[in-house]
Amino acid sequence: MKVLVTGGAGYIGSTTAKALEAAGHTPVILDSLLTGPRAFVKDRAFYEGDVADRALLRRVVDEHPDLDCTIHMAARIVVPESVAQPVLYYRDNVAKSLELFDELVALGKPRVVFSSSASLYGTVDDFEVDEQAPLDPGSPYARTKWMMEQILQDMAEATELRALILRYFNPIGSDPDLESGVYARTPSHVLGQLVLAATGRREAFAVTGTDHPTRDGTGLRDYVHVWDLAQAHVAAVEQFDDALASLGTTSSVINIGTGEGVTVRELLSTFEQVFGRAVPTVDAPPRPGDAVGAFANVDKAAEVLGWRSTLSLADGITSALAWNARREEVLGYA
Repeated sequence: MKVLVTGGAGYIGSTTAKALEAAGHTPVILDSLLTGPRAFVKDRAFYEGDVADRALLRRVVDEHPDLDCTIHMAARIVVPESVAQPVLYYRDNVAKSLELFDELVALGKPRVVFSSSASLYGTVDDFEVDEQAPLDPGSPYARTKWMMEQILQDMAEATELRALILRYFNPIGSDPDLESGVYARTPSHVLGQLVLAATGRREAFAVTGTDHPTRDGTGLRDYVHVWDLAQAHVAAVEQFDDALASLGTTSSVINIGTGEGVTVRELLSTFEQVFGRAVPTVDAPPRPGDAVGAFANVDKAAEVLGWRSTLSLADGITSALAWNARREEVLGYA
């Protein structure tokens, strides 16, 4: 298959492109390079530009008429930034995506795998959420993902568009060959901040939020290895028509996680075991938009896509540290 990957120069996008290639498929990358580094594109078919550029989309399809599916990953993703600049997030994540979806339908390329987020979920008593769990998106970023899910569902009812919506939990690690990984100099996600503190690039790791209703008071997340996450996209592309047919629907939401909840303090403990020494920490209040958290019920992914995660939390941490040691070689900056 040939697959258009928007945001394919990003962390998850480039890893997914690699997984598609490993499975015998051909990724075609569309990315503005607003954040994703050009180095992650490698020698893949690449179009630099905006997902809302309809003329560019027509050129992509003219030059690749055999595109089978689009994986739409391009988005702004920093929760505190979305709180401070909501217009930026609604414009780039919602309005531009709507242009993309409409043009894909017009071009006769209606299959879409969409990158959504577990940040949509509200807090439930046991923290385990399936796809029918209550939603309570707590930031403009999360609300943009919710809006796009609703748009896709409405379009799938009214047009030829068909959608598999993957609600990611928290990706960690790198690809197996350490060719791509977290590229931000100051990553906003928790494992990236741990790596900075452990390697002396930050004075201490901030445990943001210590009075949550979890077993140790810190936020709880489901940390899924990015290579496992990439394999879920391969499964979604390969099983696309059969998955929707088995569900008897035109669109469907599927959780992508490990099925295990890990608190921040538990993550810190595992990190220190892998790293081999203690990491300086400081307690801090929650960041704007932070949620208590949840972990995935992944039964639907196993049933519909034949996918389950195989890599452990320690595997992800080991991979993240190995990537950190190599990232300057790949990106040209530490």
